Amino acid sequence: MGDQLLEEKTEAELWELYRNTRDPKIRDRFIEQYSPLVKYVAGKVAIGMPQNVEFDDLVGFGVFGLFDAIEKFDPEKHVKFKTYAVTRIRGAIYDELRSIDWVPRSVRQKAREIEETIHRLEASLGRAASDKEIADELGISVGDFQKLMLKISGTSVLSLNDVWYTGDENDTVAIVDGIESPQSLNPDIIIEKEEIRRVIVQAISELPEKEKKVLVLYYYEDLTLKEIGKVLDVTESRVSQLHTKAIMRLRSKLTNMKKGIY
Repeated sequence: MGDQLLEEKTEAELWELYRNTRDPKIRDRFIEQYSPLVKYVAGKVAIGMPQNVEFDDLVGFGVFGLFDAIEKFDPEKHVKFKTYAVTRIRGAIYDELRSIDWVPRSVRQKAREIEETIHRLEASLGRAASDKEIADELGISVGDFQKLMLKISGTSVLSLNDVWYTGDENDTVAIVDGIESPQSLNPDIIIEKEEIRRVIVQAISELPEKEKKVLVLYYYEDLTLKEIGKVLDVTESRVSQLHTKAIMRLRSKLTNMKKGIY
């Protein structure tokens, strides 16, 4: 199809045409139009990453997610391509990061130890544990605990994008999906996914208020850690700590709840 004819069509018409023809000119047009999304998502993922993770590498990983999104997008199922593409791009970046095993083993072990401590403490307390209670359980000072949270903050972003499998290996729900729109779950979603999302939303609702706000502002309102700091009137490093704690509490709750679902 000629460029002039493509220019005259609406985006909805182009998607319909691409689904039927797989015209490479339409695909290239979508790639050009949405490539800024890849840099945007890579920029958000880069926050808190260690220096050995290059921004350009993240962009490279994300491009594959954009290609995947264009191939799999179904206009009848997804309201906006942008929303769908961001999830695919982010997923492609995380998949690649997992495969190159970028988190130092010592940091991963420490993160797991803290997560298990939070899980054990909150199970016995029946509520969210304070920094002091967690630090006491670990046998360290509150100051050292907060420094630890900063050290492992880069790993926690990945944790939020872990997925739950609902049977078919291609049918997954990312934990982040429950945060992105906790009030507007898609009514057409299949029963299994709806149940998992319900559990995720419940787990989020039980988080301490500030941690819950950090997650919603970061993943749903798309604010940076610096912007969240201004909203909550705390430092950027404090936001990073709150974010990390929120993820650890969430993972702990979800692991427990998951056992009850299946």
